[in-house]
Amino acid sequence: MGVPLLKEELPVSNKIWTRDFMMIFLANFFVFLSFQMTSPTLPLFVKELGGNERYIGLVAGMFLFSALIVRPFAGQALETKGRRFVFLFGLAFLAVAIGSFGFMMSIFLLCAMRVVQGIGWGYTTTASGTIASDLIPAKRRGEGMGYFTLSGNLAMAFGPSFGLFLADVLTFQQLFLFCGALSLAAWIMASTISYKKVEQPSAPTKTNRFDIYEKSAVAPSVLVFFITVSFGGIATFLPLYTMEKGLTGIQVYFFLYALALIFTRMFAGKIYDQRGHQAVFIPSTLFIVAAMLLLAWMPSNMILYIAAIFYGIGFGAVQPALQAWSLEHAARNRKGMANATFYSFFDLGIGFGAILFGQIGYLFGYRSIYIMAAISVLISILAYLWILKKNEVILWIISKI
Repeated sequence: MGVPLLKEELPVSNKIWTRDFMMIFLANFFVFLSFQMTSPTLPLFVKELGGNERYIGLVAGMFLFSALIVRPFAGQALETKGRRFVFLFGLAFLAVAIGSFGFMMSIFLLCAMRVVQGIGWGYTTTASGTIASDLIPAKRRGEGMGYFTLSGNLAMAFGPSFGLFLADVLTFQQLFLFCGALSLAAWIMASTISYKKVEQPSAPTKTNRFDIYEKSAVAPSVLVFFITVSFGGIATFLPLYTMEKGLTGIQVYFFLYALALIFTRMFAGKIYDQRGHQAVFIPSTLFIVAAMLLLAWMPSNMILYIAAIFYGIGFGAVQPALQAWSLEHAARNRKGMANATFYSFFDLGIGFGAILFGQIGYLFGYRSIYIMAAISVLISILAYLWILKKNEVILWIISKI
């Protein structure tokens, strides 16, 4: 007879869909549903307040820069104060900030509240990704992170169109109160999770007061920056661009984009686990470049829909691969900081894109936004090839020592 398996060795230890994982999945879904409902409706609210494209870009990007500032602190707090405190703290800030948007009767006050939202967003999303990573078996991290990010993708499937629908039947005040209630629902779900205790190093380590990033996560994080610049142009300006073009398919665009994301996540994570980022990155980013060029052209709803599918396939494959890569080489007690580094660059790309494209759209028109977005993704491809070449040289030197 064989030796009985210990409890830690049972196959159940390799399970992804545990109760706690489902709770973090649902909490993240509600957070992103709230975010996706406000993404296409906030520009309309800014227009109602008298703002132009420059102000729309400023309002869209403002909260992401405040999120960027707090993420390193969130990463440190995850390892010192624990996952539960950071996650619930961030969710509380989100609920209050989003629920108050409709009461802001000037663009200045709206920008101020977006800063508060950014604080909540920075703490919440840094914590949620780290918590999910804690709950996923190490050997299935690429697959598990792909499933986890599906929560945000499902929100994308319904959030923008649902938000635009509610904007037609509710006041902006009522709409944003509803979105704030979604963050409150996420807080309630998060409070039921059994969080893993933070593992402290066995030997005392020297602390660095300027510890604001995880070195092993920098390469994939820089790449995601150039990619998410394109997302800043889509989430902020695509509804206005389609209105200018006289097209009516913007809600279908977001739905098709999300479906393509969901479909891609079914297998992209497994490809990463089996073959690494080399098998994922180039094909995915080429799909994104094609999507941006199609949006720049966009003569009809059909081209808009094809662009949605291309972007969904590309982003759906590359984002979880880069996130898994950023966590892959980080020490156990540095996962929080690695996740903070990744999301800092992720948010920086979206925020930079929104503000930059606000200026470009105002000066040169919406079409120029998507040409510049395609160039940004091409830069990420060149940077990736440089990283691969650099690593090959390092491995060659090591082999000769």
